[in-house]
Amino acid sequence: MNITAINHIPKSNYAYAYKENEFHIRIRTAKNDLDEVRIIYGPKFDWAGKQEHVMNKIMSDEYFDYYQYNIISDDTRIGYYFRLIEGDKSVLYTDVGLVDYVDDKISHCYYFQYPYINKIDVHKLPSWTRDVVFYQIFVERFFNGNVDNSPANLTQWDADPTPKSFYGGDLDGIIKKLDYIDDLGINGIYLTPIFESPSNHKYDTTDYMNIDNYFGDKDTFKELINKAHDKGIKVVLDAVFNHCGFNFAPFQDVIKNGKKSEYWDWFCIENEPVVINPPNYKTFGFVSSMPKLNTTNPKVKEYLFSVVEYWTKEFKIDGWRLDVSDEIDHCFWRDFRNVVKGINEDVIIIGENWYNAFPWLMGDQFDSVMNYPVTKLALNYFAEESLNAKQFSDRLGGLLMRYPKQVNEALLNLLDSHDAERFLTTCKGNTSKLKNAAAFIFGYIGMPCTYYGTEIGMTGAYDPGCRKGFDWNKENWDLNLYQFYKTLISLRNDEAALKYGEVEFLSTESLFVMKRTWNNESIYVLINQSVEDESFSIASNHMHVKELIYDKELTFVNNAIKVNIPSMDVRFVKVINKL
Repeated sequence: MNITAINHIPKSNYAYAYKENEFHIRIRTAKNDLDEVRIIYGPKFDWAGKQEHVMNKIMSDEYFDYYQYNIISDDTRIGYYFRLIEGDKSVLYTDVGLVDYVDDKISHCYYFQYPYINKIDVHKLPSWTRDVVFYQIFVERFFNGNVDNSPANLTQWDADPTPKSFYGGDLDGIIKKLDYIDDLGINGIYLTPIFESPSNHKYDTTDYMNIDNYFGDKDTFKELINKAHDKGIKVVLDAVFNHCGFNFAPFQDVIKNGKKSEYWDWFCIENEPVVINPPNYKTFGFVSSMPKLNTTNPKVKEYLFSVVEYWTKEFKIDGWRLDVSDEIDHCFWRDFRNVVKGINEDVIIIGENWYNAFPWLMGDQFDSVMNYPVTKLALNYFAEESLNAKQFSDRLGGLLMRYPKQVNEALLNLLDSHDAERFLTTCKGNTSKLKNAAAFIFGYIGMPCTYYGTEIGMTGAYDPGCRKGFDWNKENWDLNLYQFYKTLISLRNDEAALKYGEVEFLSTESLFVMKRTWNNESIYVLINQSVEDESFSIASNHMHVKELIYDKELTFVNNAIKVNIPSMDVRFVKVINKL
């Protein structure tokens, strides 16, 4: 028994409340090490009622197995420990370590505990997170719907962008293309910043209370919200609260008046006078034109929260995506959540965290983050082919164990974005790799998100190349890819197992197999990245089996369904189990 691999942490991703009367307990062991893991648990104040149950092995990664047991109880004051079994050897894993025996009379000295599920502590998600399919729009590059508000000296729409190019995309352009978004099957759009700013990307805000003139005005934005909502489409805004733009009025006041400015403490400045090059104040990265805001200052918080209240209440937006969210203090985000959820608990909060974000995802700050670790794995497996299918599955399993189940259900899963090279470019133009990766994203747990233009085959290297104008000339579209995306989005919208189902990986080294199960239905997502054709067999104890992408009924042969998956192709197989 490899005891050094055993791990459990109370009140963490290993022990968390899923609902008000349900909490999930996990334990980690060395991979393929134990024959069985049991949990012994009971009410802390009625230990005589303790129970012992076999835990389910729910996931594995390269080095570990993860077991879970879900406890549903009206009394959520629970004590618990584990029985680890290898052959005829059995030991107990407790809060004081490994022991052979626990005396029930002093069990409180040994067991881990979940003290109590307080309703306010349960990480509750917006009601629509598992039903949404997102589409990210870089506003300045989507469509120019109103030439009257365009900047002077526009770059030609189909030209390659530079860091300072302006193309004229605006809110009217999104309004005019809502039918396209709706027809694609999208029911959530996430917009890059729309507030006043001198740049094309708008991540250097000058005025948080106004729409940028090049994008339109508040009436235009309200029209966009209303028309999107009429089509059942949610709208999420990008908030830049870590830093502001150089021309933000309070920063300009500090430059002019130094410590005499009432805004001096709004920023993180070393001394007088303010020096721009090199800056003697903290910034986003090393960009002197983006001074960092001091979000611990109560007046800064008051101002930014007034911004949040205004746009959330007045325009009834559906969420906030938070730029550079991991560089802002946790107290700010806890108070931010209270403001947002106090207005509407169904407004989603999505952080931009590129790494393990568990400290922000404990129910008191964010609902979700952009799932860049999954993006990286998808690039490794599909685009670069540096992992085989089994390694890809194992690493996904490890990522899923970072977070509670409800967090995994709400992560924003993406292949590319305005901050990354377009996926098809990394694939060196191989659309089969992109299609396989898209099939994974739409089959995987969480909220799938498509970056504008990926669905028609747009390419582009890292910024600014990934920010080209959307190519509205259909003659240039990869129509096969576009139709494939429509099919995937339709399946995601229609199939409950893909939206709500549990996740299981059954991959071999050459075939990626992901099973999503909901009630009596399962969908097998079968992806073949190899140069050879592959096959996968499903046992016969089912009443109905259908391949969904090609809408084909499958028949039993010798009491099994054998699914053939050609090289560089994918199949979604739906199984309705006998009750």
